Amino acid sequence: MAEKKKKLLQGNEACAEGALYAGCRFYAGYPITPSTEIAEHLSVRLPKVGGKFIQMEDEIASIAAITGASLTGLKSMTATSGPGFSLKQEGIGFACMAEVPCVIVNVMRGGPSTGFPTGPSQSDVMQAKWGTHGDHPVVAVAPAYVQEILSETVRAFNLAEKYRTPVMVLYDEIVGHMREPIVLPEKGELEVIDRIKPTCNSEEYFPYDDKYEIAPLAAYGEGYRFHVTGLNHKKDGFPTNDAKLIQEGNERILRKIENHKNDIWKNEELELNDAKIVVFAYGSTARSARYAVKEAGNSGKKVGLLRPLTLWPFPEKAVEELAKRVKVIIVPEMNMGQMIVEVERYARGKCEMKNPDSQAAGILLGKEFYYLPPHQNLWCGGLHSSPVKEVLRRPRSKERGLRRAFRSRWEVYNVNSSCSKKR
Repeated sequence: MAEKKKKLLQGNEACAEGALYAGCRFYAGYPITPSTEIAEHLSVRLPKVGGKFIQMEDEIASIAAITGASLTGLKSMTATSGPGFSLKQEGIGFACMAEVPCVIVNVMRGGPSTGFPTGPSQSDVMQAKWGTHGDHPVVAVAPAYVQEILSETVRAFNLAEKYRTPVMVLYDEIVGHMREPIVLPEKGELEVIDRIKPTCNSEEYFPYDDKYEIAPLAAYGEGYRFHVTGLNHKKDGFPTNDAKLIQEGNERILRKIENHKNDIWKNEELELNDAKIVVFAYGSTARSARYAVKEAGNSGKKVGLLRPLTLWPFPEKAVEELAKRVKVIIVPEMNMGQMIVEVERYARGKCEMKNPDSQAAGILLGKEFYYLPPHQNLWCGGLHSSPVKEVLRRPRSKERGLRRAFRSRWEVYNVNSSCSKKR
């Protein structure tokens, strides 16, 4: 069989191509570094496939526009970065409450506030979970490679349509601006899921019918008349203050994700069978972690990698099982320590936790970054620095830089004095 032809694409371009493959036909957004290339690419490509591209006046209008477009039956998406993601939170909450499928891409950059527009970060992962008010589940995927950005964007649309929920795609500036050779899938090669539409007549249709776990969603303009609101509502969509109905509605929104975690979860596992040390890494950080794990294995250490491609819902089962049989879980991430809180919560004290964290762009780079833009080589010791590798290499009896912080359960490794952070 002939080898498939590869194309050199930037991560953001791959995201746009993934959206088109999934059937996205509406994009609304506002330019913001480092996600702007997604909008630029779709502004050219969408009209050619019969889609609509709108540059909105701001991020708030963008999330409102894709929600409205989705209610007319179109698969819709917006893309942004940290400051814009903050502005979208109320709209994301509305889409969760109204159960409107859509995809929100966050190409993460340094923060808080305006922060570091041209540098990477992984500091929005908790905001993805807790950014809106109220109780509702969240689905978020985290690709690490340009090819994965395409396929995970397709998966994000599939999950959004299948479960009638907003889905977030989280990756950072490094992978967003990286160029890698990828294979553009042929039609039918990747699964594409479309939303279930009602088959009953208009009088019998309820957009939040409690006889379904996930009710079919009609499109405006197709003869079905229904109400949509961000208020607590009855099955017909109209507001209610009935405590019983409110409780049942909120539980149903939670249950439709909780009951299908096994379908939503996706992890990569490397050398976990006999591992005594496990690196839990996601996004671009996992690229360096993979290299470090392989190097450790070559030197005789029993080290494995758990890489979640689904960050939310959190892969608690995988962490719980690993914590029972390993000695240490290392959680490298480009933030001050966010996902380690979740890992520690589900490890439940059964193993030791280590966190070589850094907000500084690029400290977690390793040798798998072949296609980085040149400026990335400058950060914190250069392209081949890897604090994960340094932690694995360091004999436990001679650990240097380890200091106890405010509570004994937190341990911080001073892997690079200019970039380390004290908790």
